[in-house]
Amino acid sequence: MNAPTRTRGPLLSTAIGLVVIVAATVGLVLYERSPAAPQPPTAASTTSSDGVIDAADGVLPEGVGVTETAYPGVANLETALLHALQDAAEAAGARGVTLTVTSGWRSPEYQQQLLADAVATYGSEEEAARWVATPATSPHVTGNAVDIGPYDAVDWLSRFGAEYGLCQIYVNEPWHFELRPEAVGSSCPRPYLDPTEDPRLQ
Repeated sequence: MNAPTRTRGPLLSTAIGLVVIVAATVGLVLYERSPAAPQPPTAASTTSSDGVIDAADGVLPEGVGVTETAYPGVANLETALLHALQDAAEAAGARGVTLTVTSGWRSPEYQQQLLADAVATYGSEEEAARWVATPATSPHVTGNAVDIGPYDAVDWLSRFGAEYGLCQIYVNEPWHFELRPEAVGSSCPRPYLDPTEDPRLQ
């Protein structure tokens, strides 16, 4: 009599989970160690084909904290996301980690400029789409995404963010967080490898 066959489902799920964890860790290491790796935008202003993009469009100077709502890039974040971010920042601060917002809400014009810059940098719209969404699809434009820095803050939030519903969405952009309330008391969903896998952006 043959021995009963064992299901491979749990083993496969575990293997996939380990691959995702390793990929996310590699992404964090690249973010820390490679100055050539794509970084979230941080500048006082930038120039688009239509004129100057500045703080009114969501451009943030370096070192802006999560409570600095004088900046539209912070103030225009979706309310629940901002509150979760501020709660997480308070907990991180108690452990000596400071969360800063490198990019939050963006105007459509700012997002379009970032996309144009990405096309120029990467040489095609297809490659640029791995890093920058269009104004029509970007969660930054709706205030539903935030980019966090510096590295130790990204690392802390990647480990403890689920407690506040804050999840990393893309493996290749470890600094990019969005609110997933269902993660509280559970865990964040598996991140996409990059934005081209995200059905919301297609």
